[in-house]
Amino acid sequence: MEKRLLLPVIILLTSLNIFSQALSQQKNVQLYLWAGLDAYPEIFTEEKQKYPENVPFAYPVQKIKELAPFLLEGMTYGWEFTYVPYDKMRGVSEFFERKSIKSFEPYKKKIIYKKPVIKDGKLCVWIEFERTPEMISYLNFWNSLHHDKIHGKGSASLEKGFDGIQEACDLALKEAVREHFRTQIKNKPKEITGRVLIKNLPKITSVSGKYIVDLDFFVEKDRIIQYTQY
Repeated sequence: MEKRLLLPVIILLTSLNIFSQALSQQKNVQLYLWAGLDAYPEIFTEEKQKYPENVPFAYPVQKIKELAPFLLEGMTYGWEFTYVPYDKMRGVSEFFERKSIKSFEPYKKKIIYKKPVIKDGKLCVWIEFERTPEMISYLNFWNSLHHDKIHGKGSASLEKGFDGIQEACDLALKEAVREHFRTQIKNKPKEITGRVLIKNLPKITSVSGKYIVDLDFFVEKDRIIQYTQY
């Protein structure tokens, strides 16, 4: 008998009108998130036991509250990255690491969760966050300079839950960095470091048992270390 598997969490960032998009890039960030209510029970039984049964929808609510700050951090402060390209001749394996520029932790309580509704076995909610003046100034800094714009796509198994979403985001960032600098650097470098800021609303969907993440970034390189000898 085929088991019916509902998505552990599916994040759908809806198409917004031009006015809403403008708000999202300036003062107000708006995201529409939804999570499956009965997500892979065989896989998540142990994890779901951590959340009180007497609190309605405690598990999907908690998972949404983990993802929202992660995305908002990338949209308000951005991330630093370190990328080491694969080099067969030198026996160097590819390496990629993402780090926070500034923790979003102090602002978690300022995230507003609005208009929750249960629809088609999913908990749906609007996420709103008002940027601080500092965040607005930071966004204006990225917009005012001639930063390059990059795009990447990543995927990860649905069975990994929110870890899968973060993995897919990292893969999207790595692809964006790798493809961009391939066109900028003639000889393969030893290491590239820099920082990015999510430019547009993230697009996260699911296809064939995988999360698919599309991300657009502003990018600013920090340094490029070249090999000095073979």
